[in-house]
Amino acid sequence: MEKSKYESEKVTEGSIAPDQVYCPEVDTSNIDEKRLLRKIDFRVIPWLAFVYLLNFLDRGSVGNAKLYHLETDINITDNQFLIALTVFFFPYALFEPASNVFLRRLRPSVWLSMMIFLWGMVMTLHGIIRNYGGLVTVRVLLGLFEAGMYPGIVFYISSWYKRSEMGSRIAIFFSSATVAGAFSGLLASAIANMDGIGGRPGWAWIFIIEGLATVVAALFSYWVIQDFPDTAKFLTEEERVFVIRRLQDDMQFSAAGETFKKDYIYKSLTDWKTWVAMGIYMGFDGPLYAFSLFTPSIINQASYKATQANLLSVPVYAWGCFMTCVIGFLGDRIGRRYYINLTLFGVGLVAYIILIVSTKPALSYFAVYLAVSAIYPIIPNSVAWVASNVEGTYKRSVTLGMAIGFGNINGAVTANIYRATDKPWYRLGHGIVLAYIAIGFICSVIFGILLQRENARRDRGERDEVIEGIDNKSANERNGRYESVAAARIDKGDEWSGFRYTN
Repeated sequence: MEKSKYESEKVTEGSIAPDQVYCPEVDTSNIDEKRLLRKIDFRVIPWLAFVYLLNFLDRGSVGNAKLYHLETDINITDNQFLIALTVFFFPYALFEPASNVFLRRLRPSVWLSMMIFLWGMVMTLHGIIRNYGGLVTVRVLLGLFEAGMYPGIVFYISSWYKRSEMGSRIAIFFSSATVAGAFSGLLASAIANMDGIGGRPGWAWIFIIEGLATVVAALFSYWVIQDFPDTAKFLTEEERVFVIRRLQDDMQFSAAGETFKKDYIYKSLTDWKTWVAMGIYMGFDGPLYAFSLFTPSIINQASYKATQANLLSVPVYAWGCFMTCVIGFLGDRIGRRYYINLTLFGVGLVAYIILIVSTKPALSYFAVYLAVSAIYPIIPNSVAWVASNVEGTYKRSVTLGMAIGFGNINGAVTANIYRATDKPWYRLGHGIVLAYIAIGFICSVIFGILLQRENARRDRGERDEVIEGIDNKSANERNGRYESVAAARIDKGDEWSGFRYTN
C-alpha cells in the first residue's frame, strides 16, 4: 500500500524517521542536553576564540608598527606600505576555499595547528626585515598561512551546533577580534618602550613577541583543538550519537560524516546563495579591514598623538566586543538575522556619512563608535545566516570559503584607500567604505527576499521530488526521483523540498 504525501510529512520537515535514526542501537535517553552543550562550549569555543585573537592581533599589528616609525626605519614610502598591506590579501583570499576542503578531509586538530605554527613563524620574521622587499615577502607568506583560519573555524563551529545556536557561538569566537583590536593598542604602546633593546626598534619587538606567542599557542593547539562530532574524543559514544542526532533533526543531515564528491563543489559553485553571500561578505569585510588597519591612524590624524591614538582605540574595540556578543545572542533568540543585517548595515551607513562630513575630532571619534557597532556585530550574524542555509558539509565548506575568500580579497582594495595625502579626514577612504556597506545592504535584501520566495515555492509543492512508494500529486520528475525521502535528503541537501531556509 502506498503512503500518501500527508503520511510522509512526518519525515519531510527535518525530523528523522525511526528507521533512519543514526546508530539506533545506542540509547541516549540519559543525556542531559543542556549539560552536554555546556561541555561542548567549554571544549570548542574558548581556544578557538584565543587563537583567532592571536590571528587578528598578528594581522593588524602592522598598523600599530607604522605609528612607531616602521616606514622610516626600513626606508619605504607611504605607497609602498599600502602595497605591502595589499599583497597580503591575494594568497589569503585565494587559498580559503581549498583550505576548508582540506580541513574537512583532514582533522581540524592537525590542519588548524599547522597553520597557526606557520603564521607564528612568519610573524616573528617581521621583526628582522630591513627593506621593502622583506616586508612584501613576509606579508605574502602571512596571508598564505593565515588563509584557512577564519573560514575553517566558522565551518567547524557550524558542524557542531544547530542553526538556532550558531550565531551566539560565532559571535563569542569573533568577539576576540575586537578584543585583539583593543589589546593590540595597549600591547603596542607597552612593547614600543623596548625600543633599542637588542639593537632592535620598538616596532620590531611588537612582531617578535606576538609571533613567538603564536608559535607557543600552536604547540598546544594540537591537543586542545577537538575534531568533528562523529570522532571527538572528549565525548562518550552516547554523547557523540546524541549530538549527531540533534544536528540531523535540525536539517544537518551530513552531520554523521560525508564522503567527498566533486559534485558537492559543483553544487556550491552553481548555487545562487554562494554568489549573493559573496556580495554580503564584500559589504562587511572591506570595511572591516579598513577599520582594523587604520583606526589608530584615523584617530591619530584627528589631532591625537600616536600613543594617545592607540589608547583611544581601546574603548572603541571594547564597545565593539560588547555589541558583537549582544547581537549574536539576540540573533539566536529571535532568529531574525535578515532584519538584524539590514539594521546593522543601516547603522554603518550613518556612521560613515558622519565621518565624511565631520571636521571635528570629537564627532569623528563618536562616528568610529557607531562604525564598530555595525561592522563587527554584522559579521557573525551574516556568517550564521549563510551557514544555516547551506546543507552538506562539503558544500557548506566551499560556500563559506568562497564567500569569505571573496570578502577578504576586498581588503586589498580597502588597504589602499586611506592615503597620507587625504589626511587628516580621509574623506575618500570613508566614501569607499560607505559604498561597500551599501553593497552589503543591497545583497542582504536580495538574499532575504529570494530565501522567502524559495520557501514559498516549497510550501506550494513546486520543488517536490518523486519518491517511490509515496503518492504525491505535486511531485515532478524534474526535481529528481529517489527510492526514499532519506535518499533525497542526503543527495540534495538544502535543495531538498523538505528543507526550509531561515531568515
